[in-house]
Amino acid sequence: MKQTTEQARRYDVVMAGGGLAGLSLALALRQGLGEGARLAVADPALAAAEPRSADMRASAIAAGARHLFEALGVWEHIAAQAEPILSMEITDSKLGDAARPVFLSFAGEVEPGEPFAHMVPNAVLQDAMTALARARGIDFLPTTVAGFTAEPGRVTLSLADGTTADAALLAACDGARSKLRALAGIGVVGWPYGQSAIVLTVGHERPHEGKAVEHFLPAGPFAMLPLTGNRCSIVWTETAQTAARLLALPRVLLQDELERRFGLELGEIEILDEPKAFPLGFQMARAFVGTRLALVGDAAHTIHPIAGQGINMGLRDVAALAEAITDAARLGLDVGTPDVLERYQRWRRFDTLAMGAATDGLNRLFGMRADAVRLVRDVGLGIVERMPGLKSFFIRDAAGIGGKAPKLLRGEAL
Repeated sequence: MKQTTEQARRYDVVMAGGGLAGLSLALALRQGLGEGARLAVADPALAAAEPRSADMRASAIAAGARHLFEALGVWEHIAAQAEPILSMEITDSKLGDAARPVFLSFAGEVEPGEPFAHMVPNAVLQDAMTALARARGIDFLPTTVAGFTAEPGRVTLSLADGTTADAALLAACDGARSKLRALAGIGVVGWPYGQSAIVLTVGHERPHEGKAVEHFLPAGPFAMLPLTGNRCSIVWTETAQTAARLLALPRVLLQDELERRFGLELGEIEILDEPKAFPLGFQMARAFVGTRLALVGDAAHTIHPIAGQGINMGLRDVAALAEAITDAARLGLDVGTPDVLERYQRWRRFDTLAMGAATDGLNRLFGMRADAVRLVRDVGLGIVERMPGLKSFFIRDAAGIGGKAPKLLRGEAL
């Protein structure tokens, strides 16, 4: 029987935002709630018949996040363009130092044969999930959620195209400047770092052999992350003023500055795309939930990219929220009630605060230029280097598989 317009606009869950967090949550809920669940993703970018992402960045997909994508049937569509990180090196030096001694190194496996992480182009991941969401019957609303009103048993959404929709739950996946978080009256705690991350892709002469390198320089970390082929993704942290000056340079001079930091280990290098700079800061929502509202990903938290955990923290949110919703639905409960949302918040708050504090502390520690401080931190890195049990704990926790991880992060279906 054909649905009426009114019936078609009533949903179980609406994801506001069609980025990686929103699409991942939609796919997870399709698996957990089944084909009968009414799910929608609202985002103007979904207006095109075949949306294509223009995001040229790449992300480190940790082992737990990869398990999630495997469980949701996403990984098989992106695996060919995913490069495993087989080893990692951490150095601490000044820009003009003749040598960059390695103070800490990690084998890139959390278990034998299981890499700690894979580097995946964001556009590849975004486009694969968009196609899968469409194929699995998730509705695309090519507009934004302009406002919402929580009522008994539902939340009514006012859409920017002048229409309305109802849902049991609204998931705010609308980024660090979340309009929905502000409309819900949820405040944030945070501060800017006065830094920007310059992101670009380089080609190089010799193979990287799956090695990721993070040089801690006085202005911030300079990360070289392996991509497929003889390519690396660069995340280059500078003060905001320096980053703007660097991007204004002619390409040949920018490449000279890049080579000073990249080094000669991989031979000659070439910038392959248009470098872009992104301002860095710390931000944490005072609450992850509101009345029939859950904040997911950057809407709930943004942290420094020093440990490559931003996207992985968002995917941990997805796994926890999808499991809380699915468990409630199987008991016949309303998925938008405070008990369901509080379970999600308890699950995610401590882990998120701990990771945020750790990345903030690392950025501040490595930003201190005094030689005495540098000596102390290098001794600390050396101690960790000599304690394989501690290194294993750190890498498993960063991979998202430590502690009581949600099912999807363990590779189990909901």
